[in-house]
Amino acid sequence: MNPQDILRYVDSLHRDKNIDTELLFQAIESALQSAARKQYGEESDVLVAIDRENGRISATLEGEPLGDDQIGRIGAQTAKQVIIQKVREAERDALMIEYRDQIGEIVSGMIGRADGGVATVNLGNVEAILPRSEQIPGESLHANERVRAIVYEVRPSGGNRVRVVLSRTRPQFVQQLFEQEIPELTDGVIAIKSISREPGYRSKVAVSSEDQQIDPISVCVGYRGSRIKAVREELAGEHIDVVRYDSDPEILIPNALQPAEVDQVLLCDMIGRAIVLVKEDQLSLAIGRRGQNVRLASKLCGWDIEIMTGGELEEQIERAVGGFSQIPGITEEIAQSLVEQGYLSYDDLSVIEPDQFMEMSGLTEEQVDQVVEIAERNAEDAERAAAEERRVRRDKEKLDRDRAEIESKLEPAAPSETTESEAADAEVSAEAAVEEAAEEVSEESGEPVAAVESEESAEAEVPAADAESPSVDEGVVAEAEPEQGDAESNEEIVAEKDSNGNV
Repeated sequence: MNPQDILRYVDSLHRDKNIDTELLFQAIESALQSAARKQYGEESDVLVAIDRENGRISATLEGEPLGDDQIGRIGAQTAKQVIIQKVREAERDALMIEYRDQIGEIVSGMIGRADGGVATVNLGNVEAILPRSEQIPGESLHANERVRAIVYEVRPSGGNRVRVVLSRTRPQFVQQLFEQEIPELTDGVIAIKSISREPGYRSKVAVSSEDQQIDPISVCVGYRGSRIKAVREELAGEHIDVVRYDSDPEILIPNALQPAEVDQVLLCDMIGRAIVLVKEDQLSLAIGRRGQNVRLASKLCGWDIEIMTGGELEEQIERAVGGFSQIPGITEEIAQSLVEQGYLSYDDLSVIEPDQFMEMSGLTEEQVDQVVEIAERNAEDAERAAAEERRVRRDKEKLDRDRAEIESKLEPAAPSETTESEAADAEVSAEAAVEEAAEEVSEESGEPVAAVESEESAEAEVPAADAESPSVDEGVVAEAEPEQGDAESNEEIVAEKDSNGNV
């Protein structure tokens, strides 16, 4: 191999593939050694070295140097294949190092495909994937759109390929967006101490400032909310609560539960629980919709927060003291001490540390084991009872829903039946009225009237009856007399026709 060609080859790969030159020289040396062993024997001791300055190749066989003609006889095709393989491995290793250093940092790329929920993102030198589980719920990604995400995982995949997994749901993504929009974070003027997040719904960010004259919340929100608005737009409209951080949990926990107002915080250090007392009208606000507010506050502060009113706490204390006192070996004083440390149920007592329990109660190890065993058994019984209660409640709710659905289906049918019956009654009444009118006409005229078959015939008979009625004015009757004469002449004509046999 020409030394100058080797140098040009290494320099080209270094610039195009961003591979370290030392890795390339080592790959070429390894390829030439493999090719030499195939020529001189697999067990032969062959060493190949390349001068980094001038590209000259030197080799030894069993400690003896090889001449240029011997080195030249090394299989060029075999060396070429091995060099290509080593270069690919070096390229993969370089990508692995590059993206592993970027884990937790934001990268930007163009979406190539977004089929089946999984999106592929072109980052330039590698094609990353954005799984559906790492996408913000409710957002829709389309091809040829630019997207930002953090590098979540990097691992080799299928030979010389690198698999880069991106994420938009991790709390680190929110922190990186804050650092891009708020230069004071990069400068160290303010700092993000903790983040808790439920992607697509709400995030809580605890911030602090070393300078007491700087309000970290106002810095993060920006003028008229411009900074926080830019972060929300990238998070598909996710709500963000920025709270002030404090090293004292009794101050931090009320801040994290905002906008609810907290009356008192009781810390139980042994089990890491914080009992937060609120007024009745603040209870639902502190818990949040489906418990979201208290969950995020617990993650933000690192405490197991339990929200209750003063009355509920007194009931739980009374129930816990009474229940613990029934366990053999536990006196009322020990039960009271357990409650003061935050143990309010059999489930809490079943996970107590034996050493701490022995130190606090003065019981022996055997007695402590017995107490824990009884507490575990009672906790299981309580869990089964609670599960049965939930099942009964679900069945009752389902039964109520079914009953309401059946009633809603039956309600429209009642008016239709009433309307049909009313229509039938109206029709019968109309027919009776027509028959009665016909009978009155028959009595006044002295002539029999045929049975009326329809309402039209009844209406036709009514005017004739009115014409012969005695109540009609005399003038009207006088005017009607010529018509009666005409009727008599008509009857004579008919009679004559009948005598002649013409009908």
